[in-house]
Amino acid sequence: MMKAWLLKDFGLNNLKLEEVETPTPKAGELLIKVGAVSLNYRDKAIVEGFYEPHMVPKPLIPVSDAAGTVVAVGEGVTRFKLGDRVNTTLYSRWIDEEPGPNEPEYCLGMPLPGGLAEYMILHEESAVKAPDNMSDAEASTLPIAALTAWYSLMDIGNLKPEQNVLVQGTGGVSIFAIQLAHAYGARVIATSSNDINLEKVRALGANEGINYKTHPNWDERVLELTDGKGVDVTIEVAGGNGLNQSIAATKVAGTVAQVGFLTGQSTQLNLMPLIFRQTKLRGIAVAPRVSFERMNKFLNEHQIKPVIEHVYKFEEAIEAFNHLSRGAFGKIVIEVSSNK
Repeated sequence: MMKAWLLKDFGLNNLKLEEVETPTPKAGELLIKVGAVSLNYRDKAIVEGFYEPHMVPKPLIPVSDAAGTVVAVGEGVTRFKLGDRVNTTLYSRWIDEEPGPNEPEYCLGMPLPGGLAEYMILHEESAVKAPDNMSDAEASTLPIAALTAWYSLMDIGNLKPEQNVLVQGTGGVSIFAIQLAHAYGARVIATSSNDINLEKVRALGANEGINYKTHPNWDERVLELTDGKGVDVTIEVAGGNGLNQSIAATKVAGTVAQVGFLTGQSTQLNLMPLIFRQTKLRGIAVAPRVSFERMNKFLNEHQIKPVIEHVYKFEEAIEAFNHLSRGAFGKIVIEVSSNK
């Protein structure tokens, strides 16, 4: 038996810590002793019932992003061995190239069981070797937040050193985007409603900071900072009608990577600027496993460490979700066991 958090119905008050059967790995599968998980906005949206609610099984072990140690393997496993430290990948069947039409049906943390439990099952093809220089708590922050930033910048944005990047906010994806772009040699412009957070992101490598509360026409400020051209790649986390400002702040034929919907899942898009600026608008739903492996190599080479605001105990999962709802600078982590 193992302890696991079960979502019995929508709402944080319906997330309960209970004992369930420890799963057994089948052919090609790994049993992972979970060291830590990190929370994403996706997890909050699933628990609260506004993220594809028709796909959520009940009960559900939530949370997609985990790091842990292989403690048992099923028949025929060759990619990993007992004792290996691994990361989850959100899309358990998306290995390379373009995603298939039904990737969301094979996501960890919904509809497949997630990592908010003492043990979890991963198929060997969907697991990724965790970075050697990171603890489980640190590595647990990578599968969505870091990989979304990496894929947006490198694989979709085709970022080059000395190009300009616009990053919105100071959540998990945004902080990683600043760190990655800076390490790659790009110039980073960050936005936030908090001047203290803007000072923090400058310490992480942001070259410029814009407070969008004091500069509501922040797209005009971005143009001023880029000699009127706009940035090469925008990491768009807000959604809503602010997407129009992101397009205005991005250079002609530049890329807007739409990764989030913090201010709204719908937008009234002004088509003429999109057309005349020939903007590439790309929805981003994380990335394939091979991109994760390339990213981990880069993280190791550049000794990049995740920014974690707070680590909660396994029994404090409710408090961790409440912290996520209040907002965080970087990532919120739940330590499940004392794996290192």
